[in-house]
Amino acid sequence: MVAIWLDGRMRPSTAASVLVISARQVQRLLRRYRESGAGAIRHGLRGRPSNNRIDCGVRDYALAIVRETYADFGPTLAAEKLAERHGLTVSSETLRKWMIDDGLWKNRAQRRNFHPPRLRREHCGELVQIDGSDHRWFEDRSPACTLLVFIDDATGQLMQMRFVPSESTFSYFEALEGYLKDHGRPAAFYSDKHSIFRVSKTEARTGHGMTQFGRALAELNIEILCANSSQAKGRVERANRTLQDRLVKELRLAGISDRAEANAWLPTFIEQHNAHFARVPARPKNLHRPVNEPASRLRDILCWRDERYVGNNLTVSYERKRLILEDSDLARSAVGHYVETYAFADGRVDLRWKGVSLPYRMFDKDQQRVTHAAIADNKRLSEVLAYAMEMQKAAPPKMPRTGKQRTRYEPTGLRSPGPKSLLAKRAERRVAEAAAQAVE
Repeated sequence: MVAIWLDGRMRPSTAASVLVISARQVQRLLRRYRESGAGAIRHGLRGRPSNNRIDCGVRDYALAIVRETYADFGPTLAAEKLAERHGLTVSSETLRKWMIDDGLWKNRAQRRNFHPPRLRREHCGELVQIDGSDHRWFEDRSPACTLLVFIDDATGQLMQMRFVPSESTFSYFEALEGYLKDHGRPAAFYSDKHSIFRVSKTEARTGHGMTQFGRALAELNIEILCANSSQAKGRVERANRTLQDRLVKELRLAGISDRAEANAWLPTFIEQHNAHFARVPARPKNLHRPVNEPASRLRDILCWRDERYVGNNLTVSYERKRLILEDSDLARSAVGHYVETYAFADGRVDLRWKGVSLPYRMFDKDQQRVTHAAIADNKRLSEVLAYAMEMQKAAPPKMPRTGKQRTRYEPTGLRSPGPKSLLAKRAERRVAEAAAQAVE
């Protein structure tokens, strides 16, 4: 640039605007160029430490404190603690560079985990990945819902899909029933660590060590495996990402706006999708097994089963409701024992003792409400909120009692006997002594 200006092809003001410097700085650079050549244009501190550089002793002192006290802290939090507790002010970015150079911190690229690819299974039906995807499948035409996806690991085929309000045990029971009807029993299902598939607390003292869905699969002789990470079941995760793009647009083109109509249309979409994306398995043998259970037995498997104690007055407590058994010899024989409860998706509850259904009537017909202390899973939050709003519309609000609590004293209206007299105490002592002598 200076050479062009020397040749007279550019004015000093033009050179200054191009270099984004002042015209006087252009003159200084020109003077250095004439005196010492092109090398003089370089900055004078090039190759030398900056005048604003922090002393090496300060750096070593800061890293020593971080290494001793804040080894597991991030640079931002460590910088705050250095200034707050040690009076050492260092910017978080400077401390980040120091910690990276000293091996105390890894940047995001260094912390990245690489998951080795897993080969597909060789047989169809050997491993089926299952997952639920919460999304606005109908865009603004209908509320968001969940799509349950069953995909074969060997072929990448979509084996079963169903739109449901949210991920729940009964939702998976419904999808599993359709899967068994269309394909039979696979060797194993591969899922995440959702509480539907896996008991989170292995140290729990009650229960049978498996969930209701796991119990149903055990009765059907199907294994359930839980992935340790979302990358491990990447087949179904990538399918969800593809479906959130393609399926949403297909539903829009088909003019479908509700779950019932979409579930009836899904077999057509599955057939088209598999024809485009599915692949041939490595081995031709299909490992799906036929379902030999009759319809009544399959209905008893795909339900919520538990046990409840029968009290002396032929009552059973179930889901905050009191069920009263009809008086009979069979019901009387169940007193003091646990009867089996079968809860079905339509809300019907069946009580069975020794394999026989016990007729009953409900004492409290009020339905269970969502209380202020109810615990709702994140994936079921939309469904729980919708249910709560329906209950709010159906019944007026109840005004809770304020002020006196249950733990406070309730007056009985009886007079206090007052302190015992000396004669009463002497009489009690004599009775106690006589009882002791009688025992001896």
